[in-house]
Amino acid sequence: MELSQYMQELSKVKLLEPEREKALWRAWKEDGDEEARRTLIESYQPLVFKQAMPFRQSPCVLDLIQEGTVGLIEAAESFDPSRGVAFSLYGIHRIRGRILNYLKKEGNIDIACLEGEADSGERPLQKEQLPDHALSVAEQAEQHELSRQLHHALDRLPEKEKAALEGYMMSEDAAVTADALDVSTSHIYRLQKNGIRRVRGMLSRFMHYW
Repeated sequence: MELSQYMQELSKVKLLEPEREKALWRAWKEDGDEEARRTLIESYQPLVFKQAMPFRQSPCVLDLIQEGTVGLIEAAESFDPSRGVAFSLYGIHRIRGRILNYLKKEGNIDIACLEGEADSGERPLQKEQLPDHALSVAEQAEQHELSRQLHHALDRLPEKEKAALEGYMMSEDAAVTADALDVSTSHIYRLQKNGIRRVRGMLSRFMHYW
């Protein structure tokens, strides 16, 4: 499928009304309705498109969309609608993670980012003109372990605290996160504060021996 064809199909996607979406999640998760599953995944395809578009100049953009769609399906499969977190907030991290992992694996992430800079009107930089800031093997191992410990700590947080912190880490506007969780913006800040306190507590012993 060409990108233009994908865009045409995407234009046919209709935004679900909240009550209709809730009914579809119930039909799928409680009754195993495969048609409800298909409708939900299709309705959230624009979320994949939004995450892939910063890399639209990359020759592998359709592969990125495919990877993002896999992430969307994985997120939908594991999503628990009874927890009160909007799927858009829950699913975006799995979609983005799939796309970025593919770029890193294929070695295209720097190319895509540089081409994205060119779209903003700035003069594109050549890869060979960039300084080499690559980490040593030991530094990469340390960074990987710290990242693993942090994600483990985040996974142990209450669902809303985790969502609030992930939104903060992704530089998402607090009002957007608040709307997705159906709480006030001030409550989002409290969730973030409590989440940070919990994460610090969970990481304190690890950091002591770091």
